[in-house]
Amino acid sequence: MKTTIEISDDLTRRTRAYAASKRTTLRALVERALRELLRAEQQRPAFTLRDASVDGRGLQSEYRDADWQRLRQAAYEGRGA
Repeated sequence: MKTTIEISDDLTRRTRAYAASKRTTLRALVERALRELLRAEQQRPAFTLRDASVDGRGLQSEYRDADWQRLRQAAYEGRGA
């Protein structure tokens, strides 16, 4: 399949020079780079955030129906805020 992409002039010049030194084509280099990128992405394990929750019964009763401003105020009480 043919497609058109825009690559900066400097990168194109450097890539063409590299391709010539390796006796290959710009197309072959681009295909190789894309294959390697996709392979690396597939091999990378999915990120899983560890469970850092604590056991308990949720918010203390006085804060269960509190708005964000009240929760923030309680968090900074006695801390000079």
